[in-house]
Amino acid sequence: MTVSELSQLPLAFAERFNARDVEGLLALNAPGALFVPQPGVPVSGDDVRGALEQFLSLQLPIAMTPRHAFESGTVGLVVADWTIEGVAPDGSPVSLAGQTADVAVHDEAGGWRYAIDNPFGTA
Repeated sequence: MTVSELSQLPLAFAERFNARDVEGLLALNAPGALFVPQPGVPVSGDDVRGALEQFLSLQLPIAMTPRHAFESGTVGLVVADWTIEGVAPDGSPVSLAGQTADVAVHDEAGGWRYAIDNPFGTA
């Protein structure tokens, strides 16, 4: 399923994250996409899968609230607030949050997809 509205990209991410659908999450990435699983540490290629799987291993839902979506032709910037809170499988408390600053690209075949998924924004 493609994302036709840029403002819906964070919600599609949350839906697939909460379904623990790593393949679906990866499908939201454009070819060559970067993911920044911690501030200042971008990963690409197979490392994106590993970083997403680490977040999914918490077995906690993500809440995502889109704030802004700006488009210029086939390039977009989307900003959203997110939280992951609860108790991890090992019993440790988890409280993660951030504001994304994500760059997306659009094409007719794939819809809106992440070129840079930066969940910690400017942190």
